[in-house]
Amino acid sequence: MEDPKIRTLTATPAVRRSGGVSQPRRRLVACLAAAVLAPAAVNADELLVFAASSLTDALRDIGARYERSSGHKVVFNLGASNDLARQIQAGAPADVFFSADVIQMDALERAGLVNGAERLNVLSNTLVAVVPVASTSKLVAAADLVRVKRLALADPQAVPAGVYARKYLESIGLWDKLKDRVVPTLNVRAALSAVESENADAGIVYRTDAALSKRVRAAFEVPPERGPKIVYALAPIAASRNPGTRDFVRYLASPDAIQIYERHGFRVLIGR
Repeated sequence: MEDPKIRTLTATPAVRRSGGVSQPRRRLVACLAAAVLAPAAVNADELLVFAASSLTDALRDIGARYERSSGHKVVFNLGASNDLARQIQAGAPADVFFSADVIQMDALERAGLVNGAERLNVLSNTLVAVVPVASTSKLVAAADLVRVKRLALADPQAVPAGVYARKYLESIGLWDKLKDRVVPTLNVRAALSAVESENADAGIVYRTDAALSKRVRAAFEVPPERGPKIVYALAPIAASRNPGTRDFVRYLASPDAIQIYERHGFRVLIGR
């Protein structure tokens, strides 16, 4: 069986210079979301999962295994969790939401789009500073970031990976010194791409993303006890009538899935 279908509205590693998203860009993203996620574009027998881009590789493996064992078709729409949550609130026909933070899930719960009793905190991750593999930078600790001219982050005002990075830098007193050097990107994979292409001198991404690239190297890792608490939250969309929705949510928290998460470098929270 072929790998589960992957959709993303941020396929190119777009980089933006401002700290927020302009209104024209918001309208463009909304139009793209409407075009890609219109109900007519999704087959009735497909399970549509909105998930954080940092989960791409793990979910591809999990989805393929689930399809073989269940017969259900799984389609992933991958991107920044805040963008995905906004699409769901606008009426996109998602069946499952897998967010890189609890904030986006909280917003959907307040809107009545997910049931709090069905939410699960499944995974955690670690922040890592990365530089191009050929860099001669002497970046070995957070204090060395003050020598970086361009620092790639997922949008630190909205995207979970960027928000986590900003909170960490604030906690150690470096944010005010670095915020004008930040190159905000659409999601964490785009931040990684900015460093890979040397459009940024360094970046802060998840350890799981850094491990995928042969064009960057880890400069230093943020100890989990010193960084913000990173939590990936999972829930079925309350209005979903797809017969496979809740079965797949259970599978995403199953021992089979846990083995795959761990193989991809995530820390598992479920059952602990």
